Amino acid sequence: MKTVILGVGNLLVGDEGVGVHVARAMQESGGIDGVNIVDGGTGGFHLLEYFENYDRVVLVDATLDGQPPGTLTLLKPKYSADYPPTLSAHDIGLKDMLDSAFLLGSHPEVVLFAISIARLEVMSMELSDPVAAAVTVTARAVADYLRDHPGSP
Repeated sequence: MKTVILGVGNLLVGDEGVGVHVARAMQESGGIDGVNIVDGGTGGFHLLEYFENYDRVVLVDATLDGQPPGTLTLLKPKYSADYPPTLSAHDIGLKDMLDSAFLLGSHPEVVLFAISIARLEVMSMELSDPVAAAVTVTARAVADYLRDHPGSP
C-alpha cells in the first residue's frame, strides 16, 4: 500500500504546529521503509496531490477538542464531517481538501492522529511541555499503526 504521512500545522503558532514537529522527528529518526513523510505546513489544496497519488494518507495534526493537552486520538475520517469539530487554525483547508479529493474520485484510506492542544499561541515556535512530550509518543504510535496495519497494495 503506497502510504504518505502528512504532518500539518503552523510552526509559528506554538502547539498548533505539532503535526510538523512529529513529521520532522520521524524524518530525523530515519523514517519508515517505503513510506513518504511530508512536512505539510498549514495544509491547503497544494496537498491534494497526496490524496490523489497515495492509497493511504496518515495525517498528524493538532486539535482544540477540549481534551488535556498532549492527548492523542486516532480517527479514520472519510468525509470532512468526520473531523473533530474544532480542528485547529487550518480546519477549513483540510476539510475542503478531503471533500475535493472525494469529489475528484480519489478515495485513499485516511488516518488522522489528532493531538489535543489547549490554545493557539500568538507568534511562538515553542511547544508546551505536554504537547512536546506527545511528539515522540505520536511518532511511535504512527509507526506502530503502520506496522500493525500494512494494508494491501
